[in-house]
Amino acid sequence: MEKILTITVPAYNVETFLRQTLTSFVDERILKELEVLIIDDGSGDNTAEIGRIYEKKYPETFRVISKENGGHGSTINRGIKEAEGKYFKVVDGDDWVDTEGLINLIGKLRTCDTDYVFTNYYEVNDVTKELKEVKFPEIEREKELPFESIEKETRISMHALVIKTSVLRNNKIWIDEHSFYVDIEYILYPVPYVETVIYYDIFVYMYRLAQVNQSVSMKGYQKHMQNHIDVIMHTLDYINHYKKSDSVKESRIRYMEKRIAEMVHGQVDIFTSFSPKDRKIREQFAEFDIEVKEKNPSVYAWSGEYSGMLRMLRKTGFRFYRLILWLSRQRNRSIEEG
Repeated sequence: MEKILTITVPAYNVETFLRQTLTSFVDERILKELEVLIIDDGSGDNTAEIGRIYEKKYPETFRVISKENGGHGSTINRGIKEAEGKYFKVVDGDDWVDTEGLINLIGKLRTCDTDYVFTNYYEVNDVTKELKEVKFPEIEREKELPFESIEKETRISMHALVIKTSVLRNNKIWIDEHSFYVDIEYILYPVPYVETVIYYDIFVYMYRLAQVNQSVSMKGYQKHMQNHIDVIMHTLDYINHYKKSDSVKESRIRYMEKRIAEMVHGQVDIFTSFSPKDRKIREQFAEFDIEVKEKNPSVYAWSGEYSGMLRMLRKTGFRFYRLILWLSRQRNRSIEEG
């Protein structure tokens, strides 16, 4: 039977979580239509062995691919290369899916032919187990729409997204390897080639949060800050390259630029999470801001709209850095205290 959906599972030292992840895909109603690629990214624990248990039990559905460590992007790249399903989704090895939601999604995909499909998901606090719904109420449900109809308001995350495999493969979508924070590349690089989208009001992805060592914790952002900066710059280069293409669409440029402006705002938060006394960070912050302006004035301008502190730093040429950061923190503290 033809595979409707390929799920790529980036898996690096996730033996603690992987059984839950893989078990969440198992249901006799969908196994023949589902392909699960467990991309073992050079793990040093029992990740691959756990994957092979499922591969042996469900050989038509699960496949373990072990390779040298190359980072999250490399596992996605390998998944795109190997995928047999009409549609493609990424589920990280420490997350999982709602099985009934997945069954419902595959049922929808049987008759679907849109380029981008997105669904609801839950953010799951790993400590309290509290669930937070992430939905898209502004979008008409179960109707094929042109991409332009969603680009002004909708911020689609990787956890919500299902992409037609041919869009990724035919346009040679390639994600940075040996780097964190490449989700934005996976989301944005196909945008120039996406014509249609559809939203299904189904909860599928279960996104685990609140792990102390997660790369998306502030401690993780500080540790891997250069990766975050590199991804911003590479994506700006991608946008600039697209601007020179024969089939350029201004609305797609604006969509990508606004998403990267949000990421620049996030980078501002990372810089300012360090001590205001750290001169090296201040200098790196100023250099980063100049580079963003040189690469893309629109992203530079939009990122300033998100942060009064950043606007003030720009106006003063970063000369009163410590004072401005202190005032900003005092203001934020007053707001938090009501």
